[in-house]
Amino acid sequence: MTLAVQTRLVRIGNSQGIRIPKPLLQQAGISDRVELQVHDGHLSIHPLRQARAGWAARFAAMAAEGDDRLLDGAQSAATTWDGAEWEW
Repeated sequence: MTLAVQTRLVRIGNSQGIRIPKPLLQQAGISDRVELQVHDGHLSIHPLRQARAGWAARFAAMAAEGDDRLLDGAQSAATTWDGAEWEW
């Protein structure tokens, strides 16, 4: 269900703001921080997503499917430098 309301801009210092009703915030999944974007004259407000959110679960799923192996497989190194000349 789409909820639409009208509101007014309010002065907040040198800026302006809007009061967003709680049902709209809940429907959009917005709880704290937001990202604002302008597209073709429309202002979009999106919940701010954490960088790399969900990566741990995705990596675990890859490991469960065996899709986390190295692409070069178990190939040996082209040189013996790592074993002979490098000090660990």
